[in-house]
Amino acid sequence: MSEAEDNDILELDSETEEGDVEMNLMTDVVYSEELPTYKSMPKGQAVPKVERAEFNGNPDSLFFNDGKRRIDFVLVYEDESKSASEKKGSVMRRRQRRREFFEGSLMNMGVELEATQSVVDEKLVYVKVHMPFEVLCTYAEVLHIKLPIQPNDLAPQSSAYNCFTHHFYPSEDVIAKEADFFTAPFQKDQLKCFWVKDREQFFTPAMRSRMAYYILSRAPYDVKGNVKKFGFNKLLDGGVYKAAYPLHDCRFNVKSKEPDCPNERFLLYNEWAHPKSFYKMQPLDLIRKYFGEKIGIYFAWLGFYTVMLTLAAAVGLGCFIYGYTTRETSTWSKEVCDPRIGGEIVMCPQCDEICPYWRLNTTCESSKRLCIFDNYGTLVFAIFMSVWVTLFLEFWKRYQAELEHDWDTVEFLQQEEQPRPEYEAKCIYERVNPVTQETEKVPYTACGKCMRVSCGIGTVLFWVLLIIASVVGVIVYRLAMFITFSSKLRSELYNRKELEPFKEYVTPQMATSITASIISFIIIMILNSVYEKVAIWITDFELPRTKTEYENSLTLKMFLFQFVNYYSSCFYIAFFKGKVVGYPGQPVYWLGSLRNEECDPGGCLTELTTQLSIIMTGKAIWNNIQEVLLPWVKNLMFRHCTQVGSEKVIPRWEQDYRLQPIGKLGLFYEYLEMVIQFGFVTLFVASFPLAPLLALFNNLCEIRVDAWKITTQFRRVVPEKAQDIGAWQPILQGVAILAVATNAAIIAFTSDMIPRLVYYWAFSVSPYSDGSDHTMTGYINSSLSVFNIADFKETIRPSEEITPYWFNNITTCRYRDFRHPPSHPNQYDFSIYHWHVIAAKLAFMIVVEHIVYFTKFMLSYMIPDVPEALKEQIKRERYLTQVILHETNIKHFKELMKPIADNLQNEIEEPELDLTL
Repeated sequence: MSEAEDNDILELDSETEEGDVEMNLMTDVVYSEELPTYKSMPKGQAVPKVERAEFNGNPDSLFFNDGKRRIDFVLVYEDESKSASEKKGSVMRRRQRRREFFEGSLMNMGVELEATQSVVDEKLVYVKVHMPFEVLCTYAEVLHIKLPIQPNDLAPQSSAYNCFTHHFYPSEDVIAKEADFFTAPFQKDQLKCFWVKDREQFFTPAMRSRMAYYILSRAPYDVKGNVKKFGFNKLLDGGVYKAAYPLHDCRFNVKSKEPDCPNERFLLYNEWAHPKSFYKMQPLDLIRKYFGEKIGIYFAWLGFYTVMLTLAAAVGLGCFIYGYTTRETSTWSKEVCDPRIGGEIVMCPQCDEICPYWRLNTTCESSKRLCIFDNYGTLVFAIFMSVWVTLFLEFWKRYQAELEHDWDTVEFLQQEEQPRPEYEAKCIYERVNPVTQETEKVPYTACGKCMRVSCGIGTVLFWVLLIIASVVGVIVYRLAMFITFSSKLRSELYNRKELEPFKEYVTPQMATSITASIISFIIIMILNSVYEKVAIWITDFELPRTKTEYENSLTLKMFLFQFVNYYSSCFYIAFFKGKVVGYPGQPVYWLGSLRNEECDPGGCLTELTTQLSIIMTGKAIWNNIQEVLLPWVKNLMFRHCTQVGSEKVIPRWEQDYRLQPIGKLGLFYEYLEMVIQFGFVTLFVASFPLAPLLALFNNLCEIRVDAWKITTQFRRVVPEKAQDIGAWQPILQGVAILAVATNAAIIAFTSDMIPRLVYYWAFSVSPYSDGSDHTMTGYINSSLSVFNIADFKETIRPSEEITPYWFNNITTCRYRDFRHPPSHPNQYDFSIYHWHVIAAKLAFMIVVEHIVYFTKFMLSYMIPDVPEALKEQIKRERYLTQVILHETNIKHFKELMKPIADNLQNEIEEPELDLTL
């Protein structure tokens, strides 16, 4: 570049133009030394120009105009010469210089480019990228890509599971089975060792796109002195390019007319993403081949999770049916509904002054609803789910090991994964590698890394505290609105005849719970959208070395936030609400004036079920709107805005540009959605046995929705390698361990099961009762304490205006607790029944937790992570691979040495002939 151009760049770096994204406002990727995979243009060398070519009229072509060079990637930019804005002319020139330098760097590295003007919008230019075979070989070795060396003739392992499911797989006549090979990391100087039948087909399109992305993310776009700025991601953020993506091989609903096109996208849509294929197993090998291992492992995990949910859903449905059929025969429910028992029990007001006295039988329907979920079947189901989640995780490890073997990712993290370009760009400090004992460059010192991590932890903790503050705000709302609903809702229901049928179903507690759940859900969604940007910024600041480390770090931050965000309200209802309320004469207050809320007359378990159902349903609806409706509407609007005449033929690269780009976080939100659901299914399943069934229905739709979205609505993603599901695996294990404690605590402290068992085995017989047989009769009366209404303080006593007409000559009321009656020497203190119940709850927690944890440990120990047959097969394949490579090298060495040996032989034979003569 000339000196004038350098001055222009410096001047532009200090400019700020309204409405434009300035490059200087972003953190440029800067590198001061040469990377091993770089080829910089020498100083003074003219920047080569990209070859221009007109569209040849073939809409299905995946090649340059010559029909020979395959398109591996596409870059899209807006031609500055077509721009009508003069104000931004200097910025446009700067973008043009950086783009030309970037494309010149690519061509200098051996990449071939061809530019074609858009047939729809003359301002747009599409730069097609082709990787020649020599360049592919170079970067296949850099990325340690495993490639075939010989067909695998070992018999594949089959399982009983495969024998059952193979009937649901697509026909092999439609999707052919992938050939199996012995593979080895590619080495360019040992090309003859590899199974190269066709140089153009040796590297799959997914491999080619992956290598193209690697080069594009490391090609320089600006050099000043010894400082180099590189990476096309920064050019995308700065508006130099509008898009970058690999091509789909055809339209999703129409086969390509190209004779050699595999039409894999068409097959995936028809056999996987189409709703008619909902009953079919997923073609995982084709998904992995087309989209890469990372997306393949996600759909494999989602499918496995869905299959395992069928068993949990069946047992949960059975538990629900049992509760539903026994709700009418439940002794305590019949006592509540009986006019001679529940109808004669007068309950104390649940708030100060404005809440009236009420009869217990008004909660008849709430009591029946509680019996559906609070029964002995729930206890069995909670223990079953603790075992189920262990089996799910252990069997998934085994299945994942099989996929690692089949997809050649067993040693991916140790051999193949390269540093992120953003990491390489900041490497300015030196350290001694603890493994190789050689000096290497790192982006920060030990103190600098500690500072970055500490900053990230502090920020995450601040946002967690912000969520807790929002939960406290919702609790204050509950306390305030309960008073309002108690005063107005009851009067409306009792004074208006048309609302008379609803008075048994709509209680102040239920109205408060539903509205608070909706507000909590809205707060969750708002905080999610804000925290996402914060978490990405923190992770970028920490500067992880590899893409896997980056995603794991971001995953842990996001899940910690989401865990508190989604589950905090459920934990409050399950373990805090209604636990410290005092008694009618001396209630407990928040902030000095807000009386602590009590549970619904039917119990807090009913409210927890309501909360779970609202959050799970609302989350599913919201996610479907985001995943299905938004991309579809955006694509529809884009097609409408760029409508062209039917006579125009649109090329493949331009059709793909009309689709939506995949987000920078890729599959992160798909995993997060499922793991949050996994938490709802396991953490609180004791209160909602139908959660696995709802999750099953959601997942059956989720698989096809995600498949439809990624196949039809989004541009083709850059294929990435992945060995497993990453940081989500330990997160699932942590949730599974926590689930044992939460479900045991829900049964012990939230449900009424333990007080019932204590009454049945201890207090229904002598010396606490006159009966000699264990029975549940009389439980309701024993679970309610007595309060003398004369002991009400004037600030608490209900006003006479709201006193019911039937409240005459009544001196006492009842409330839920185990306390001594007014006539007792220790009136209103906890009774012996209370301490028996507390001891039983603690004993139940300890015993059940230890039994379940021991069972989980034994199952984990007994089920190996990798099947023994698979271990032997891996060892056998490694041995045969080494033998094949060794024999191939010996054969190659003999071929090289044969001319030398022949020359030596001739030189030895010639003197012998001379002596003979």
